[in-house]
Amino acid sequence: MLWPVPDTWKPSDDAELVAGWRLWLELSDRAWPSAAWDGTPAHAVNQLRELLDACDDIETGYRAATTEPSEEFVRLLQALVLCASAVIGLWWDDHAPLDFERARTLHDDLRRFANHAEQVLTLLARHGGWAELDSARRRPV
Repeated sequence: MLWPVPDTWKPSDDAELVAGWRLWLELSDRAWPSAAWDGTPAHAVNQLRELLDACDDIETGYRAATTEPSEEFVRLLQALVLCASAVIGLWWDDHAPLDFERARTLHDDLRRFANHAEQVLTLLARHGGWAELDSARRRPV
C-alpha cells in the first residue's frame, strides 16, 4: 500500500470528531461508479473527483473549527486525496468505451482506491466511536 493508514487516530476534539464523521459519510459510497455510470473511465472517476472537493471542504471546515488541527487527521485526509488523485489522473479524460483490457485496468485502479478507502472507513468508525454504524453499513439489507 502506497498510502499507509495509521491505526492510532483518535479525535482530539469535537471539530475533529465532526470532520471524521463527515469524511466517513463521504467515503461510504464513493469508491465505485454509481448505477448511472455511462461506461467510460472518465465518468467512472467522477465520484472520486467529487470526493476531492468534499475532502477539501472537510479540511477547510476542520481547520476553521479548531485551534490546533491534528497533523494525523490532516495527513489522513491528504493521503486519501493523493490516492484518489492517482486514479483520477490516469482516467479523467478518457471518454472512450472500455474494452476488456482497459476495463480490467480501470477496475484494478478503482479497487486499489477502494481498499484504501475501506481502511480509512474502518479507522474512522473504530476510533470515532461509531463502529456499530460501520458494521451496519457493511451488512446487506
